[in-house]
Amino acid sequence: MRNARAAAILAGLAVAVAACGNAPTTTSPSTDASGSASAPAAGAKPLEGVKLEVAAKWTGDEQKNFEQVLKAFTEKTGAKVTYASTGEDTGAYLGPRIQGKNPPDVAILPQPGLVQQYADQNALIPLTDDVVKEVDTNYTPYWKELGSASGKVYGVLIKAAHKSLVWYRAQAYDDAGVQPATTWDELVKNAQTIADSGTAPFSFCGASGWTLTDLFENVYLSTAGPENYDKLSKHEIPWTDPTVATALEKIAQITGKKEFVADGNAGALQTDFPGCVTKVYGDKKAAMVIEADFVAVSAVQSKAKVGEEAKYFPFPKVGDTAPVVLGGDVAVAMKDSPGAMALLQFLASKEGGEIWAKLPGYLSPNKNVSPDNYPDELTKQLGQTIVSAGDAVRYDMSDLAPSAFGGTDGKGEWKALQDFLRNPSDIKGTQTTLEAEAKKAWKK
Repeated sequence: MRNARAAAILAGLAVAVAACGNAPTTTSPSTDASGSASAPAAGAKPLEGVKLEVAAKWTGDEQKNFEQVLKAFTEKTGAKVTYASTGEDTGAYLGPRIQGKNPPDVAILPQPGLVQQYADQNALIPLTDDVVKEVDTNYTPYWKELGSASGKVYGVLIKAAHKSLVWYRAQAYDDAGVQPATTWDELVKNAQTIADSGTAPFSFCGASGWTLTDLFENVYLSTAGPENYDKLSKHEIPWTDPTVATALEKIAQITGKKEFVADGNAGALQTDFPGCVTKVYGDKKAAMVIEADFVAVSAVQSKAKVGEEAKYFPFPKVGDTAPVVLGGDVAVAMKDSPGAMALLQFLASKEGGEIWAKLPGYLSPNKNVSPDNYPDELTKQLGQTIVSAGDAVRYDMSDLAPSAFGGTDGKGEWKALQDFLRNPSDIKGTQTTLEAEAKKAWKK
Protein backbone atom coordinates (compact mmCIF):
# COMPACT_ATOMS: atom_id res chain seq x y z
CA MET A 1 0.00 0.00 0.00
CA ARG A 2 2.68 2.48 1.03
CA ASN A 3 5.35 1.69 -1.51
CA ALA A 4 2.94 1.70 -4.43
CA ARG A 5 2.51 5.43 -4.00
CA ALA A 6 6.22 6.03 -4.38
CA ALA A 7 6.05 5.14 -8.08
CA ALA A 8 4.06 8.22 -8.93
CA ILE A 9 6.74 10.68 -7.80
CA LEU A 10 7.18 13.32 -10.47
CA ALA A 11 5.32 11.00 -12.83
CA GLY A 12 4.89 13.78 -15.35
CA LEU A 13 8.55 13.71 -16.26
CA ALA A 14 9.33 12.17 -19.63
CA VAL A 15 12.54 10.20 -19.42
CA ALA A 16 14.07 8.15 -22.20
CA VAL A 17 15.34 4.67 -21.49
CA ALA A 18 19.06 4.42 -22.04
CA ALA A 19 20.55 1.84 -24.36
CA CYS A 20 21.38 -1.44 -22.68
CA GLY A 21 24.86 -2.76 -22.01
CA ASN A 22 25.87 -6.39 -21.73
CA ALA A 23 23.43 -9.06 -20.65
CA PRO A 24 24.01 -10.98 -17.44
CA THR A 25 25.67 -14.33 -17.89
CA THR A 26 23.22 -17.23 -18.00
CA THR A 27 23.55 -20.90 -18.76
CA SER A 28 19.81 -21.52 -19.00
CA PRO A 29 18.89 -23.52 -22.10
CA SER A 30 16.16 -22.67 -24.53
CA THR A 31 13.35 -25.15 -25.08
CA ASP A 32 11.78 -26.71 -28.13
CA ALA A 33 8.05 -27.06 -28.78
CA SER A 34 7.86 -30.18 -26.60
CA GLY A 35 9.41 -28.37 -23.66
CA SER A 36 12.69 -30.30 -23.90
CA ALA A 37 15.96 -28.46 -23.47
CA SER A 38 17.87 -27.75 -26.65
CA ALA A 39 21.01 -25.80 -27.41
CA PRO A 40 20.44 -22.39 -28.99
CA ALA A 41 21.23 -22.09 -32.67
CA ALA A 42 24.35 -20.21 -33.67
CA GLY A 43 23.76 -16.49 -33.26
CA ALA A 44 20.47 -17.00 -31.40
CA LYS A 45 19.77 -15.31 -28.12
CA PRO A 46 20.21 -17.66 -25.12
CA LEU A 47 16.52 -17.71 -24.11
CA GLU A 48 14.91 -17.44 -27.53
CA GLY A 49 11.47 -19.08 -27.40
CA VAL A 50 11.28 -19.17 -23.58
CA LYS A 51 8.14 -17.67 -22.03
CA LEU A 52 8.04 -16.15 -18.54
CA GLU A 53 5.26 -14.74 -16.41
CA VAL A 54 6.06 -12.07 -13.81
CA ALA A 55 3.48 -11.03 -11.20
CA ALA A 56 3.67 -7.78 -9.18
CA LYS A 57 1.29 -5.32 -7.58
CA TRP A 58 2.26 -2.43 -9.84
CA THR A 59 -0.23 -0.67 -12.12
CA GLY A 60 -0.26 2.56 -14.11
CA ASP A 61 3.05 4.36 -14.59
CA GLU A 62 4.85 2.02 -12.18
CA GLN A 63 3.84 -0.98 -14.30
CA LYS A 64 4.83 0.78 -17.51
CA ASN A 65 8.27 1.58 -16.13
CA PHE A 66 8.84 -1.99 -14.95
CA GLU A 67 7.76 -3.25 -18.36
CA GLN A 68 10.55 -1.12 -19.87
CA VAL A 69 13.01 -3.08 -17.73
CA LEU A 70 11.43 -6.36 -18.82
CA LYS A 71 11.67 -5.20 -22.43
CA ALA A 72 15.41 -4.66 -22.00
CA PHE A 73 15.70 -8.20 -20.62
CA THR A 74 13.82 -9.55 -23.64
CA GLU A 75 16.09 -7.68 -26.04
CA LYS A 76 19.08 -9.24 -24.33
CA THR A 77 17.94 -12.81 -24.00
CA GLY A 78 15.06 -13.37 -26.40
CA ALA A 79 12.73 -14.49 -23.59
CA LYS A 80 9.13 -13.35 -23.93
CA VAL A 81 7.88 -11.93 -20.61
CA THR A 82 4.22 -11.50 -19.69
CA TYR A 83 3.25 -9.20 -16.81
CA ALA A 84 0.34 -9.90 -14.43
CA SER A 85 -0.85 -7.45 -11.78
CA THR A 86 -1.59 -8.99 -8.37
CA GLY A 87 -3.46 -5.94 -7.07
CA GLU A 88 -2.69 -4.54 -3.60
CA ASP A 89 -3.12 -7.89 -1.79
CA THR A 90 -0.29 -9.91 -3.27
CA GLY A 91 -0.89 -12.83 -0.90
CA ALA A 92 -4.56 -13.13 -1.89
CA TYR A 93 -3.52 -13.33 -5.55
CA LEU A 94 -0.63 -15.75 -5.16
CA GLY A 95 -2.25 -18.08 -2.60
CA PRO A 96 -4.76 -19.75 -4.95
CA ARG A 97 -2.18 -19.96 -7.73
CA ILE A 98 0.28 -21.70 -5.43
CA GLN A 99 -2.42 -24.09 -4.24
CA GLY A 100 -3.39 -24.77 -7.84
CA LYS A 101 0.25 -25.48 -8.70
CA ASN A 102 0.21 -22.72 -11.29
CA PRO A 103 2.31 -19.90 -9.83
CA PRO A 104 4.01 -17.26 -11.97
CA ASP A 105 7.65 -17.89 -12.87
CA VAL A 106 8.70 -14.80 -10.92
CA ALA A 107 6.76 -12.86 -8.28
CA ILE A 108 7.56 -9.47 -6.76
CA LEU A 109 6.71 -9.52 -3.05
CA PRO A 110 5.99 -6.20 -1.28
CA GLN A 111 6.97 -7.55 2.17
CA PRO A 112 10.04 -9.60 3.10
CA GLY A 113 7.88 -11.48 5.60
CA LEU A 114 6.26 -13.22 2.63
CA VAL A 115 9.63 -14.73 1.67
CA GLN A 116 9.67 -16.75 4.89
CA GLN A 117 5.98 -17.63 4.54
CA TYR A 118 6.34 -18.98 1.00
CA ALA A 119 9.65 -20.68 1.75
CA ASP A 120 7.91 -22.56 4.58
CA GLN A 121 5.32 -23.69 2.00
CA ASN A 122 8.08 -24.88 -0.37
CA ALA A 123 6.70 -22.42 -2.92
CA LEU A 124 10.03 -20.76 -3.75
CA ILE A 125 13.10 -21.83 -5.71
CA PRO A 126 16.45 -20.96 -4.04
CA LEU A 127 18.67 -18.64 -6.04
CA THR A 128 21.39 -20.30 -8.10
CA ASP A 129 25.05 -19.67 -7.35
CA ASP A 130 25.28 -17.22 -10.26
CA VAL A 131 22.40 -15.11 -8.92
CA VAL A 132 23.73 -15.22 -5.35
CA LYS A 133 27.08 -14.03 -6.69
CA GLU A 134 25.29 -11.11 -8.39
CA VAL A 135 23.57 -10.26 -5.10
CA ASP A 136 26.86 -10.43 -3.20
CA THR A 137 28.46 -8.10 -5.72
CA ASN A 138 25.76 -5.43 -5.65
CA TYR A 139 24.09 -5.52 -2.22
CA THR A 140 25.13 -5.20 1.41
CA PRO A 141 24.67 -8.36 3.53
CA TYR A 142 21.57 -6.85 5.15
CA TRP A 143 19.65 -6.75 1.85
CA LYS A 144 20.72 -10.31 1.10
CA GLU A 145 19.39 -11.42 4.49
CA LEU A 146 15.98 -9.84 3.78
CA GLY A 147 15.65 -12.12 0.76
CA SER A 148 16.67 -15.22 2.72
CA ALA A 149 14.86 -17.83 4.81
CA SER A 150 16.14 -20.85 6.77
CA GLY A 151 19.70 -20.34 5.56
CA LYS A 152 18.83 -20.18 1.84
CA VAL A 153 18.72 -17.11 -0.41
CA TYR A 154 15.44 -16.83 -2.31
CA GLY A 155 14.94 -13.17 -3.16
CA VAL A 156 16.47 -10.05 -4.65
CA LEU A 157 15.59 -6.59 -3.29
CA ILE A 158 14.94 -4.71 -6.50
CA LYS A 159 13.10 -1.51 -5.51
CA ALA A 160 13.11 0.79 -2.48
CA ALA A 161 11.09 3.61 -0.90
CA HIS A 162 12.89 6.12 1.35
CA LYS A 163 11.01 6.63 4.62
CA SER A 164 13.42 8.80 6.63
CA LEU A 165 12.34 12.25 5.49
CA VAL A 166 10.71 15.35 6.94
CA TRP A 167 8.86 17.40 4.31
CA TYR A 168 8.29 21.09 5.00
CA ARG A 169 6.65 24.15 3.49
CA ALA A 170 9.36 26.68 2.68
CA GLN A 171 7.20 29.75 3.37
CA ALA A 172 6.31 28.50 6.86
CA TYR A 173 9.99 28.07 7.66
CA ASP A 174 10.82 31.50 6.24
CA ASP A 175 8.02 33.13 8.25
CA ALA A 176 9.31 31.56 11.45
CA GLY A 177 12.96 32.22 10.62
CA VAL A 178 14.10 28.61 11.12
CA GLN A 179 16.33 26.24 9.17
CA PRO A 180 16.01 22.44 8.69
CA ALA A 181 17.05 20.54 11.80
CA THR A 182 19.89 18.04 11.95
CA THR A 183 19.12 16.81 15.48
CA TRP A 184 15.89 15.96 17.30
CA ASP A 185 16.45 18.71 19.87
CA GLU A 186 16.71 21.24 17.03
CA LEU A 187 13.49 19.87 15.53
CA VAL A 188 11.63 20.30 18.82
CA LYS A 189 13.06 23.82 19.26
CA ASN A 190 12.08 24.75 15.69
CA ALA A 191 8.60 23.37 16.28
CA GLN A 192 8.13 25.73 19.21
CA THR A 193 9.34 28.70 17.14
CA ILE A 194 6.98 27.79 14.29
CA ALA A 195 4.08 27.39 16.73
CA ASP A 196 4.89 30.80 18.21
CA SER A 197 4.70 32.26 14.68
CA GLY A 198 1.08 31.11 14.44
CA THR A 199 1.38 27.88 12.43
CA ALA A 200 1.09 24.32 13.72
CA PRO A 201 4.48 22.68 13.15
CA PHE A 202 3.26 19.16 12.36
CA SER A 203 0.54 17.45 10.37
CA PHE A 204 0.08 13.81 11.37
CA CYS A 205 -1.73 11.17 9.32
CA GLY A 206 -3.15 9.40 12.36
CA ALA A 207 -6.00 7.68 10.52
CA SER A 208 -3.37 5.83 8.45
CA GLY A 209 -1.71 3.80 11.18
CA TRP A 210 1.27 2.83 9.05
CA THR A 211 2.52 6.42 9.07
CA LEU A 212 2.82 6.23 12.85
CA THR A 213 4.85 3.03 12.58
CA ASP A 214 7.18 4.85 10.17
CA LEU A 215 7.67 7.64 12.72
CA PHE A 216 8.37 5.16 15.53
CA GLU A 217 10.84 3.18 13.38
CA ASN A 218 12.93 6.25 12.59
CA VAL A 219 13.09 7.37 16.20
CA TYR A 220 13.77 3.84 17.46
CA LEU A 221 16.53 3.13 14.92
CA SER A 222 18.26 6.38 15.86
CA THR A 223 17.99 5.98 19.64
CA ALA A 224 18.32 2.20 20.04
CA GLY A 225 20.66 1.48 17.14
CA PRO A 226 20.56 -1.09 14.31
CA GLU A 227 21.15 -4.18 16.51
CA ASN A 228 18.24 -3.48 18.84
CA TYR A 229 16.12 -2.55 15.81
CA ASP A 230 16.78 -6.01 14.39
CA LYS A 231 15.94 -7.67 17.69
CA LEU A 232 12.67 -5.79 18.15
CA SER A 233 11.66 -6.47 14.54
CA LYS A 234 11.93 -10.22 15.32
CA HIS A 235 10.37 -9.86 18.79
CA GLU A 236 13.63 -11.04 20.34
CA ILE A 237 13.28 -8.25 22.89
CA PRO A 238 9.90 -7.24 24.29
CA TRP A 239 8.04 -4.03 23.52
CA THR A 240 8.21 -3.32 27.25
CA ASP A 241 11.99 -2.88 26.86
CA PRO A 242 13.42 0.47 28.06
CA THR A 243 14.62 1.22 24.51
CA VAL A 244 10.97 1.36 23.37
CA ALA A 245 10.11 3.69 26.25
CA THR A 246 12.92 6.03 25.19
CA ALA A 247 11.59 6.22 21.62
CA LEU A 248 8.01 6.84 22.76
CA GLU A 249 9.20 9.58 25.14
CA LYS A 250 10.90 11.34 22.22
CA ILE A 251 7.78 11.08 20.05
CA ALA A 252 5.68 12.49 22.88
CA GLN A 253 7.81 15.65 22.73
CA ILE A 254 6.14 16.54 19.41
CA THR A 255 2.75 14.86 19.79
CA GLY A 256 2.16 15.87 23.39
CA LYS A 257 1.83 19.61 22.83
CA LYS A 258 -1.54 20.75 21.53
CA GLU A 259 -0.10 23.69 19.60
CA PHE A 260 2.31 21.38 17.78
CA VAL A 261 -0.39 19.31 16.01
CA ALA A 262 -2.56 20.66 13.18
CA ASP A 263 -6.24 20.32 14.21
CA GLY A 264 -5.11 18.80 17.51
CA ASN A 265 -4.53 15.12 18.24
CA ALA A 266 -8.20 14.24 17.76
CA GLY A 267 -8.15 15.93 14.36
CA ALA A 268 -4.92 14.14 13.43
CA LEU A 269 -6.58 10.81 14.17
CA GLN A 270 -9.25 11.71 11.62
CA THR A 271 -6.66 12.59 8.97
CA ASP A 272 -5.43 9.93 6.56
CA PHE A 273 -2.59 9.88 4.09
CA PRO A 274 -2.43 11.94 1.90
CA GLY A 275 -4.80 14.31 3.70
CA CYS A 276 -2.01 15.21 6.12
CA VAL A 277 0.10 16.39 3.18
CA THR A 278 -2.77 18.57 1.96
CA LYS A 279 -2.81 20.29 5.37
CA VAL A 280 0.80 21.37 4.78
CA TYR A 281 0.79 22.38 1.12
CA GLY A 282 -2.87 22.91 0.28
CA ASP A 283 -4.61 24.22 3.40
CA LYS A 284 -1.34 25.62 4.80
CA LYS A 285 -2.40 24.66 8.33
CA ALA A 286 0.95 23.08 9.18
CA ALA A 287 4.64 23.45 8.38
CA MET A 288 5.82 19.82 8.27
CA VAL A 289 4.78 16.24 7.58
CA ILE A 290 7.02 13.29 8.42
CA GLU A 291 6.82 10.68 5.65
CA ALA A 292 8.51 9.05 2.68
CA ASP A 293 9.62 10.18 -0.76
CA PHE A 294 6.10 9.67 -2.12
CA VAL A 295 4.93 12.83 -0.28
CA ALA A 296 6.15 14.59 -3.42
CA VAL A 297 3.16 13.30 -5.37
CA SER A 298 0.59 14.76 -2.99
CA ALA A 299 2.54 17.99 -2.67
CA VAL A 300 2.40 18.46 -6.44
CA GLN A 301 -1.34 17.76 -6.36
CA SER A 302 -1.61 20.65 -3.89
CA LYS A 303 0.11 22.88 -6.48
CA ALA A 304 3.39 23.01 -4.54
CA LYS A 305 6.51 22.76 -6.67
CA VAL A 306 8.95 20.18 -5.35
CA GLY A 307 12.30 21.78 -4.59
CA GLU A 308 10.80 25.24 -4.14
CA GLU A 309 7.75 25.34 -1.85
CA ALA A 310 7.84 21.60 -1.09
CA LYS A 311 11.22 20.74 0.40
CA TYR A 312 12.54 17.99 2.63
CA PHE A 313 15.42 17.23 4.95
CA PRO A 314 16.72 13.90 6.30
CA PHE A 315 15.06 12.63 9.46
CA PRO A 316 17.19 14.23 12.20
CA LYS A 317 19.42 12.22 14.50
CA VAL A 318 17.59 11.46 17.74
CA GLY A 319 20.42 9.34 19.17
CA ASP A 320 23.76 8.11 17.81
CA THR A 321 22.46 6.76 14.49
CA ALA A 322 21.28 8.83 11.51
CA PRO A 323 18.22 6.74 10.60
CA VAL A 324 17.61 5.48 7.09
CA VAL A 325 14.47 3.32 6.96
CA LEU A 326 13.40 1.85 3.63
CA GLY A 327 10.49 -0.07 2.25
CA GLY A 328 10.90 -2.23 -0.82
CA ASP A 329 10.02 -5.13 -3.09
CA VAL A 330 11.60 -8.59 -3.32
CA ALA A 331 11.78 -10.61 -6.55
CA VAL A 332 11.55 -14.41 -6.11
CA ALA A 333 11.32 -17.44 -8.39
CA MET A 334 8.24 -19.63 -7.95
CA LYS A 335 9.00 -21.99 -10.84
CA ASP A 336 12.22 -23.80 -11.65
CA SER A 337 11.83 -22.65 -15.24
CA PRO A 338 14.34 -21.70 -17.91
CA GLY A 339 14.85 -17.98 -17.67
CA ALA A 340 13.44 -17.33 -14.18
CA MET A 341 16.92 -17.24 -12.65
CA ALA A 342 18.26 -15.28 -15.61
CA LEU A 343 15.62 -12.61 -15.00
CA LEU A 344 16.42 -12.45 -11.28
CA GLN A 345 20.11 -12.10 -12.12
CA PHE A 346 19.30 -9.29 -14.54
CA LEU A 347 17.18 -7.48 -11.93
CA ALA A 348 19.98 -7.88 -9.37
CA SER A 349 22.64 -6.56 -11.74
CA LYS A 350 24.09 -3.08 -12.00
CA GLU A 351 22.86 -2.94 -15.60
CA GLY A 352 19.26 -3.81 -14.75
CA GLY A 353 19.19 -1.32 -11.89
CA GLU A 354 20.57 1.50 -14.00
CA ILE A 355 18.00 0.95 -16.76
CA TRP A 356 15.24 1.27 -14.15
CA ALA A 357 16.91 4.21 -12.38
CA LYS A 358 16.60 6.35 -15.50
CA LEU A 359 12.82 6.18 -15.17
CA PRO A 360 10.74 8.23 -12.70
CA GLY A 361 9.61 6.91 -9.33
CA TYR A 362 12.39 4.41 -8.68
CA LEU A 363 15.07 4.06 -6.00
CA SER A 364 17.61 1.23 -6.07
CA PRO A 365 19.07 -0.58 -3.04
CA ASN A 366 21.85 -1.80 -5.38
CA LYS A 367 25.03 -0.12 -4.09
CA ASN A 368 26.63 -0.15 -7.56
CA VAL A 369 23.81 1.77 -9.27
CA SER A 370 25.18 5.29 -9.47
CA PRO A 371 22.78 8.04 -8.32
CA ASP A 372 23.83 9.92 -11.48
CA ASN A 373 21.40 7.67 -13.36
CA TYR A 374 18.34 9.17 -11.65
CA PRO A 375 16.28 11.58 -13.76
CA ASP A 376 16.00 14.48 -11.28
CA GLU A 377 17.90 16.06 -8.40
CA LEU A 378 15.41 14.94 -5.74
CA THR A 379 15.69 11.26 -6.62
CA LYS A 380 19.47 11.56 -7.06
CA GLN A 381 19.84 12.88 -3.51
CA LEU A 382 17.62 10.14 -2.09
CA GLY A 383 19.53 7.47 -4.01
CA GLN A 384 22.82 8.80 -2.68
CA THR A 385 21.46 8.63 0.87
CA ILE A 386 20.61 4.95 0.45
CA VAL A 387 24.07 4.13 -0.89
CA SER A 388 25.98 6.14 1.72
CA ALA A 389 23.99 4.68 4.63
CA GLY A 390 25.60 1.29 3.98
CA ASP A 391 25.01 -1.33 6.67
CA ALA A 392 23.14 1.14 8.92
CA VAL A 393 20.10 1.16 6.62
CA ARG A 394 17.12 -0.83 7.87
CA TYR A 395 13.89 -2.13 6.37
CA ASP A 396 10.45 -0.98 7.52
CA MET A 397 9.97 -2.88 10.80
CA SER A 398 6.20 -3.23 10.53
CA ASP A 399 6.58 -4.92 7.13
CA LEU A 400 8.97 -7.45 8.68
CA ALA A 401 6.45 -8.37 11.38
CA PRO A 402 3.49 -10.75 11.04
CA SER A 403 0.72 -8.84 9.29
CA ALA A 404 -1.60 -9.27 12.28
CA PHE A 405 0.78 -7.03 14.24
CA GLY A 406 2.43 -4.72 11.72
CA GLY A 407 0.08 -4.52 8.76
CA THR A 408 -3.59 -4.60 9.76
CA ASP A 409 -5.79 -1.53 9.96
CA GLY A 410 -7.28 -1.01 13.42
CA LYS A 411 -5.24 -3.77 15.06
CA GLY A 412 -1.81 -4.53 16.49
CA GLU A 413 0.89 -1.90 16.26
CA TRP A 414 -1.23 0.44 14.14
CA LYS A 415 -4.00 0.61 16.75
CA ALA A 416 -1.58 0.87 19.71
CA LEU A 417 0.26 3.82 18.16
CA GLN A 418 -3.02 5.51 17.24
CA ASP A 419 -4.05 5.22 20.89
CA PHE A 420 -0.67 6.67 21.83
CA LEU A 421 -1.27 9.65 19.55
CA ARG A 422 -4.60 10.12 21.32
CA ASN A 423 -2.86 10.01 24.73
CA PRO A 424 0.92 10.62 24.39
CA SER A 425 1.43 10.56 28.15
CA ASP A 426 0.55 6.86 28.43
CA ILE A 427 3.94 5.41 27.56
CA LYS A 428 3.83 2.43 29.89
CA GLY A 429 0.29 1.49 28.83
CA THR A 430 1.26 1.75 25.17
CA GLN A 431 4.21 -0.58 25.73
CA THR A 432 2.05 -3.10 27.55
CA THR A 433 -0.47 -3.11 24.70
CA LEU A 434 2.24 -3.43 22.06
CA GLU A 435 3.82 -6.39 23.84
CA ALA A 436 0.49 -8.17 24.31
CA GLU A 437 -0.35 -7.74 20.62
CA ALA A 438 3.14 -8.85 19.55
CA LYS A 439 2.92 -12.02 21.65
CA LYS A 440 -0.36 -12.95 19.99
CA ALA A 441 0.92 -12.29 16.48
CA TRP A 442 4.22 -14.16 16.85
CA LYS A 443 2.50 -17.09 18.56
CA LYS A 444 0.34 -17.55 15.46
